[in-house]
Amino acid sequence: MIKVVVVDDQELMRVGFRMVLGAQADIDVVGEAGDGAQAIKLAEELRPDVVLMDVRMPVLDGVEATKRIVEAGTARVLVMTTFDLDEYVYSALQGGASGFLLKDTQPDHLVSALRAVASGDAVVSPSVTRRLLDRFVGGGGKPLRDAAELDVLTEREREVLVLIAKGLSNLEIAETLFLSEATVKTHVGRILSKLDLRDRVQAVVLAYETGLARPGVT
Repeated sequence: MIKVVVVDDQELMRVGFRMVLGAQADIDVVGEAGDGAQAIKLAEELRPDVVLMDVRMPVLDGVEATKRIVEAGTARVLVMTTFDLDEYVYSALQGGASGFLLKDTQPDHLVSALRAVASGDAVVSPSVTRRLLDRFVGGGGKPLRDAAELDVLTEREREVLVLIAKGLSNLEIAETLFLSEATVKTHVGRILSKLDLRDRVQAVVLAYETGLARPGVT
């Protein structure tokens, strides 16, 4: 069973998420919280696999709560957002969130995203990711991090990282580079290991922050 804690300051939103997730045979909503402080406490007590996290909440927002939960290693965090909260979401990704979804996402997408995060993967929505990074990283501005960080990568690994930043799956990367999917998985694993990254979300952020990938460039 995938244990989930739902965090949102609106009770109706929590009820909705519980109904959708509770209908799945492999998902168990073990707790609910209305603010970030409660979320941290529940994560410590219940040790869920995933915390479904709102960002704008009283007492303690979801960004800080995400950072503390990830640092404590108590759970992985999937952030729920709306477009007008882009800045919060980018901060949450930097704080260690394993991805983010829009609150109006389809129920089946929410369920599949939770399963992916629980299995150790990350959820990267290309359209939303590009919009976030266009606003807060790129836009033709100076890279936020030294590109020399990427010098440990081979040329092929850099190619794979660019495609990860574009939101491509392993299968799509394999088809683009004429490689097997297994080979791509190996490259992805080496990229994460060499750059000391937790998952694909962090890889996407790093690719844009160093200027390897640029917003608006396909």
